[in-house]
Amino acid sequence: MTNASLRLLVLAGVLILVVAALASVNDAHAAEQRMTVLEQIDDFRKETWSWQRLMSARLTPTNYRERDAGDAYRAWLRDLWRARAARAEATAQDPPNEGAWRCIHRHEALHAGGWDASTGNGYYGGLQMSLQFQRVLAPELVRAKGTADGWTAIEQMWVAERALRRGYGFGPWPNSARLCGLA
Repeated sequence: MTNASLRLLVLAGVLILVVAALASVNDAHAAEQRMTVLEQIDDFRKETWSWQRLMSARLTPTNYRERDAGDAYRAWLRDLWRARAARAEATAQDPPNEGAWRCIHRHEALHAGGWDASTGNGYYGGLQMSLQFQRVLAPELVRAKGTADGWTAIEQMWVAERALRRGYGFGPWPNSARLCGLA
């Protein structure tokens, strides 16, 4: 074997190693991208379901096929869940009786303060909900965020909506509801 042949053989070997290394880097990058998209799908799904649970709405079903699907399907599914999350959030920002809850809040707030009111009287938040009321109607929020004074105004209104839907009416706020023309 001549010196030139040996050099060509070594050069070919080096090229093969470089191509293999580049392919390995590309595979690692593709796997990382796949994991990122899967995490995004999971995050958007959780966000969607969180809003749906708050509104006591049916959860959007899923079959978790994205784990075995191709990249294009995963990207499409991520965008679909992103749109679902945005739609669920937009819906949640507009509770059915928002005007009534804001009126009740105005009358409750005269004595209690804002949506984060905790006056020490056993009632919490802008709608002045008792701890028992919160535990019955929103145990998941009590577990995750504590009493209603730690919830957003929207969360408080949706919990009040739950009371309304369960037949409590505006009874938990008798004076404020009367002043608002609701009782």
